[in-house]
Amino acid sequence: MKSLYQEFERERGLKLLKGMSPLYYGGTGGNHFMGSERDFVLKDYKKNFYQPIMLEAIAYFKNNGISWWGGKNPTGHILSSQIACINHLYPIRNDKEAVLGLLRIISPDFVDVLQISTDKQDMGYIQFESVSDYDYLNEGQSTRGSNCTSVDALIYAVHKNGSNWLIPIEWKYTEHYSNMNKADEGCKKDPQNCKGKVRRSRYTDLINGSDQLKGNDHYCYYFEPFYQLMRQTLWAEQMVRNKTNETIKADDYLHVHVIPSENKDLLTKKYKCSNLGMEETWREHLVAQKKYKIISPYDLLSSIVDEGYDDLFTYLNGRYWNGS
Repeated sequence: MKSLYQEFERERGLKLLKGMSPLYYGGTGGNHFMGSERDFVLKDYKKNFYQPIMLEAIAYFKNNGISWWGGKNPTGHILSSQIACINHLYPIRNDKEAVLGLLRIISPDFVDVLQISTDKQDMGYIQFESVSDYDYLNEGQSTRGSNCTSVDALIYAVHKNGSNWLIPIEWKYTEHYSNMNKADEGCKKDPQNCKGKVRRSRYTDLINGSDQLKGNDHYCYYFEPFYQLMRQTLWAEQMVRNKTNETIKADDYLHVHVIPSENKDLLTKKYKCSNLGMEETWREHLVAQKKYKIISPYDLLSSIVDEGYDDLFTYLNGRYWNGS
């Protein structure tokens, strides 16, 4: 299944690479990916980062035991959403005023941001690949970045009413999804031990007991991207319910979904489970609409120029926003 937006971004990235654009710092494509040399995968993965934060970001992942997507090292894939998230947010993670400015783009209801103390080293105001201290989703031991529900980025904020909130951020770039039903995966061959049955056993009771997820019809929860959104909603909800056990003690949450507005293959596809677009489908399953917000990367980072991040803005604008 091809994505027009993904193809457009791949071709645009390749033109920048072949034109020796400074956005890739002299990097070249041609590294192995999925068994073949790919011109859209950089030979030197370090060139995939915004260079002022490259060494620090790689050290942060190592120091905190966080897994990289696809292997032990960062990927050189120029369309990686994990790398995109880091390139957008890592440069400001230690700047309290910049993070608060970004948060106020999401909602004007927040008055402060707090450092996140569950990072073993390099604590800042944005955390990456966040997990809970304890397993509330029946997934086993929490490992940041792999084999459990995690969020791409997290902000810990103070609401104007004085309560502390989690702001879990799910970051998308060129992602698009098939119509695979994860509740049925592998069940034709092995109905008793299939992946689909394991998933349903993990999440069914949690969905039924959720205050935010409607439990009358679970069908869409097992199709992407709703499967991921469902688990992250349960994660945030359980973090709040179990705040006495958690290091990060939160009274509420706001789930943020960052998606380029140009990615129509994700946003406007008519999904098999609902015959509606992505946002319409997901909102049909939510009780409190204000707990979920979609925003584009460009809109989210629009405040950074005022905070003195001109070089970062130029980099993001050229590499990810197509000169927006």
